Amino acid sequence: MKEATIGFALCGSFCTFAKVIPNMKRLVDKGYNIIPIMSTSAYETDTRFGSAKSFRTSIEEICQNRIVHTIFEAEPIGPKKLLDALVIAPCTGNTLGKLANGISDTSVTLAAKAHLRNGRPVVVAVSTNDALSGSAGNIGKLMVTKNYYFVPMRQDDPVHKPTSIVADFDQIPSALDCALRGKQIQPMLIAPAS
Repeated sequence: MKEATIGFALCGSFCTFAKVIPNMKRLVDKGYNIIPIMSTSAYETDTRFGSAKSFRTSIEEICQNRIVHTIFEAEPIGPKKLLDALVIAPCTGNTLGKLANGISDTSVTLAAKAHLRNGRPVVVAVSTNDALSGSAGNIGKLMVTKNYYFVPMRQDDPVHKPTSIVADFDQIPSALDCALRGKQIQPMLIAPAS
């Protein structure tokens, strides 16, 4: 049996990269061939959480594959059936809105559109401060859309950021395994971390 090829797309929720990237490594260690994909902001932006170059270097070392970071590079994902599944982690509110409304103007959203044409799973790991406000409708829309699956998520700071939701990134491997079998991992909503 051939090893599964998984697209792993990162959007610009930079504060979560330190939790997301180790889970990319966990998937590699499980035997998946990981094709990294980054949005333009994730690929190019230096922040207080690290330099873009250091993130890119780390990701390419882990995956042993070049990062897909342009629309041009993402387009063949569909016609060539390059992926068995696509993980989007972190998935920002901006990307959630574009996915829910069929907008494919970034490398990540075009990768999703191209991949979905093959009827294969997209695993979404939400990270947005407006998940329970402006992005709530988009999350709901994707939850009832065929081939979308969610990594379990929680309010990360209910007192100071009551509308913010962040996925439990450590559950990415389990959520992916379920999605590859056509199942949504449960529970999807989990208690805030103590």
